[in-house]
Amino acid sequence: MSVKVLLLEDDELVRSGIRMILESTEDIEVVAESADGTRAVELADRFRPDVVLTDVEMPEVDGIEVARLLSRRDPAPAVIMLTTFDVDAYVYAALRHGAAGFLLKDSSPKALIEAVRVVASGEAMISPRITKRLLSRFAGGSAEQDARARLDALTPREREVSLHIGQGLSNAEIGTALHLSDSTVKVHIGRIKTKLGAANRTQIAILVHEAGLGQGTSN
Repeated sequence: MSVKVLLLEDDELVRSGIRMILESTEDIEVVAESADGTRAVELADRFRPDVVLTDVEMPEVDGIEVARLLSRRDPAPAVIMLTTFDVDAYVYAALRHGAAGFLLKDSSPKALIEAVRVVASGEAMISPRITKRLLSRFAGGSAEQDARARLDALTPREREVSLHIGQGLSNAEIGTALHLSDSTVKVHIGRIKTKLGAANRTQIAILVHEAGLGQGTSN
């Protein structure tokens, strides 16, 4: 089955280029597109995309608001934010509102295709240029204390899984590290999301880093 994508981008030339890149593969289909986020919910309800690829800066309704609105849908599509701006505030706001991926527009076609496939499978994808600087913000103060308090609600095994998510490990890598089956890892992640009120694994990773545990420490 192909991955269905809803594409939101106000620049027609850029939108056309992205569509051509995605549809150059056999397993990705752009089912709908729009120059603005005003129709995002309508199009998502109509076409049921697996992934919504949206620009951050758009007229009327921007990508951050699109992520917020779509996070309320059930089931919610995975959202990838695409932008020319390497700005922490955009990234942080997007991830807080449930975005599963964040890429710069100068990312390679290969990276764009990979991101769509990765988030469609339930994983997270953030441009490597962004990750280190973004996550370095999450430490210290009351935010760290609040994050640690929330993680304390997890069982020891759920906490271990959360720490590995914070290190960027995939489900398969977590299973190997903890000697768990893929299905068991998925069950743990589902319970972790529920307990932490997280929309996706990216938000789990943010919480782990806010708690100062992003390097795999367990203190």
